[in-house]
Amino acid sequence: MRITSHLVVAALIAGSLAMSGCAYNSSSADVYTASQAQREETVRMGTVDSVRAVKISSNNGQPSGLGAIGGGALGAVAGSAIGGGRGSIVTGIIGGLAGAVAGNAVENGVAVHDGLEITVRLDNGDMRAITQSATGEIFRAGERVRLLSSGGVTRVTH
Repeated sequence: MRITSHLVVAALIAGSLAMSGCAYNSSSADVYTASQAQREETVRMGTVDSVRAVKISSNNGQPSGLGAIGGGALGAVAGSAIGGGRGSIVTGIIGGLAGAVAGNAVENGVAVHDGLEITVRLDNGDMRAITQSATGEIFRAGERVRLLSSGGVTRVTH
């Protein structure tokens, strides 16, 4: 019965971690928040100078700790199921530590997605670099683009 209750707890933790990964935090030029919709934006025209692939971290490189906690709990439950008596305590501790390290790595990996740094020479000669999520829209040096700016957010579009 002890193992069954541990498995239920592990399943609940895994489910909550999976759901937290569904939160949508986007820096895509195609995604607007509700507060950004129906707002006037300043439009500037320019020419793409260069495009560079980058990685964007949605957690600013600072994991929330949920991955480590969840991984540690799952690892401890799995480890404690191995052996008996003091052996299960030791394997539970080892499993918890290994699970915490793995959970933290998974959380950091999920938080990183592909982006583009697009450098644009505006028609007035000024240079601007905008970083946004890669959405499949292709930008090439020499192309004409629009910079849409409002409330400190700028997007590059065709």
